[in-house]
Amino acid sequence: MRYLRTFELIEAVVRAGSIRKAAEDTNLTASALNRRIQGFEREFGWPIFERLPRGMRLNPAGELLMQHIRLQRTDLARVQSQVADLSGERRGHISIACSQALLPYFLPEQIAIYRADHPGVTFSINVRDRAQAERDLASYSSDLALVFEPVHLVEFDVLYAMPQKVHAVFPHGSPLATKPTLRLRDCLNYRLVLPTAAYGVRNLLELGATSIGRTLTPTLETESFDLIRHYVTQENAVGFQIPIGLKPPEQADFGHRPLAERDVRPGQLLLGQMKGRALPVASSKFGQQLVAALEALAAR
Repeated sequence: MRYLRTFELIEAVVRAGSIRKAAEDTNLTASALNRRIQGFEREFGWPIFERLPRGMRLNPAGELLMQHIRLQRTDLARVQSQVADLSGERRGHISIACSQALLPYFLPEQIAIYRADHPGVTFSINVRDRAQAERDLASYSSDLALVFEPVHLVEFDVLYAMPQKVHAVFPHGSPLATKPTLRLRDCLNYRLVLPTAAYGVRNLLELGATSIGRTLTPTLETESFDLIRHYVTQENAVGFQIPIGLKPPEQADFGHRPLAERDVRPGQLLLGQMKGRALPVASSKFGQQLVAALEALAAR
């Protein structure tokens, strides 16, 4: 416990990239912070920073130490959650790495439900693409990941998998709404609003376009799914998203329909955690709630 403050100061230097900026962030003088870091390095037995002309960065020993710091913090949070459970009052902090599609409706509802029973629990939501989410789990920056089409899955312990068809998003009144089956080639005749290559939806669309001998040429490419939803109402364009992030068409400001599976296969929305990690009690309980909520959605 006596090292926790020192660990916080080391993390502040890592974030800021310099003693001077970290000192401002932590309300210390630069000389006091530098003495604190140097004192820790002497006791630790190794330098943990490279001192560069324009700042500081972790050396390999420092990288290993940062991994230890994150493990210590998550273990402490787990013990604190367990102790809080002994008194019947669950506290703790839950961090989640998630795809953007979970932000508008699903996660806000689930967090509010959980906090209604456990108001002492706080949350942080880290919006990540599919590769970043897995890195978050590996670095213990997030407890849980809820992400569409993860990349590697090597250290990903899947708690629940839910298929999601790719939906085309278009203005109300578009001819695409009346086609008996919506084919990808129908959509490619319009201006396209696409997510960047880092996202699972884009990867599935690229595979589908290749299979029919076409290429994707976006009019607008963005990392914001919110922008995709809103832009199609401004121009006769077509965007693409997964349904968990969309209202029913009759309630939305735009129309949307699933693409034919023969053109674009459904992807997997996966809820998972770092393989082999014992989660803090609050995070584990919230993960169980998310599994139940996803099962209910899949049964509709």
